[in-house]
Amino acid sequence: MFESLSDGLQSAFKSLSGKGKLTESNMREGLEIVQKAMLEADVSYQVVQDFMAQVSERALGKRVLLSLRPNEELINIVHSELVSILGPVDPSLHLKKEGPTIIMLCGLQGSGKTTTCGKLAQLLKEENIKPLLVAADLQRPAAIDQLHVIGDQLGVPVYSDKENQNPVKVCQAGVAKAKAEDARVVILDTAGRLAIDEELMAELQRIDKRVSPDQVYLVVDGMTGQDAVNSAGAFNEALELDGVVMTKLDGDARGGALLSVKHVTGVPIKFIGTGEHFDALEPFRPEGMAGRILDMGDIVAAAREAHRIVDEKEREELEAKMASGDFTLDDFKTMMEKVAKPGLMGKMMGLMPGMGQFKDVLESDEAAGGIRQTIGAINSMTMEERKNPRLIDAQRRTRIANGAGVQTPVVTQLIKQFDVMKPLMQGMAGKGAGDRMKMMQQLQASGAMNDPSMQGMKVKKGTGKRLTASERAKQKKQREKMKRKMKRKR
Repeated sequence: MFESLSDGLQSAFKSLSGKGKLTESNMREGLEIVQKAMLEADVSYQVVQDFMAQVSERALGKRVLLSLRPNEELINIVHSELVSILGPVDPSLHLKKEGPTIIMLCGLQGSGKTTTCGKLAQLLKEENIKPLLVAADLQRPAAIDQLHVIGDQLGVPVYSDKENQNPVKVCQAGVAKAKAEDARVVILDTAGRLAIDEELMAELQRIDKRVSPDQVYLVVDGMTGQDAVNSAGAFNEALELDGVVMTKLDGDARGGALLSVKHVTGVPIKFIGTGEHFDALEPFRPEGMAGRILDMGDIVAAAREAHRIVDEKEREELEAKMASGDFTLDDFKTMMEKVAKPGLMGKMMGLMPGMGQFKDVLESDEAAGGIRQTIGAINSMTMEERKNPRLIDAQRRTRIANGAGVQTPVVTQLIKQFDVMKPLMQGMAGKGAGDRMKMMQQLQASGAMNDPSMQGMKVKKGTGKRLTASERAKQKKQREKMKRKMKRKR
């Protein structure tokens, strides 16, 4: 997501950071790179013009030109203006205290409406809110069956009536069922078309008038570029939208539609879909999204993902183990198993400040294979060895490697990585988010983060190339220095 835009913006900032002295001329050169990057990302031309006018006015002032670190000041200005064009946004659903809150989803065929119904239901379930899904897409027969499958997977009730061909009556009956079953939220999955037409809009307007939904969300495919902006404008004229749900932002979407929708139509983006799984729907936060675009990370989203992986009870137990020094290879294996979900580690790194460079490496087949080898090696150890890796001598390493079907250096590297990580993990116990980030940076400096598979895959920072012998020796010295530093702190 936003790779081309992020790369273009980083190029602009780098072009300024190398200047001995900033002038209005070379500052304009950097701003031209910013403008080109936004246009190539399929951002609306009018949005680019307005955005550049605001950035230029602030960037060419004395405050920047006289700054000690003008390139950093420019990053802050661009971040601020990105937040401005993306927001403000209220991501809450405004649930009513009495009676069910009715949420109506609309959009073109293929935008992901039905799947988004399931994702919204999952979000509500996580907040202990009971939803009911209503299959009101009568144009596509498979849509009703698809919604029932989703409901079964989530354990969420679905109302449908295949005998009734009137979507208004289906929606009304669904709302009545929700009231009878005391469901707090009703999600209406309405029909779509391959393109906007009068028949579609008339049907949606009838549902809007007769059912009176509390929130109307347009689901748009983020990969359609400026067509998504045009769709949002047309639907908003017919229905007065309350928000947009932008899907498929985990693929090759260039991000132009995301940056353009609010500015062009005035309709805020409420949620973004970042994957196929039901938990891959995020409340939209302009500050966090601007941070991702600029590779500044999104700590709030990272924390949210972390809470999805580890519940409160597990987190407290893990913190207690780390604080007491009882963090073992078994605990390490449990963490690895939780983050082994495809794409999860890459996503987490993309949300951490300055860690986006590791995303591609962590999502590679080699990294996934390395995680499997690590888990296999730990499984081949005895309980005593997992609690005290210092017992593992050359003979035991050979036995463990043979049992896991890996090479002996894999086991050796695992033990070395654990020796580096354990004191750092103990240091993180009980720390706040800021302190944890400092510890993460220490971990990165130690060289451990350059080995995402934890099995000896030496990777040069940001390149995917293997390190030379001298570079490996340098990293070894850094790790030893870090270990001594941590021992002194303890």
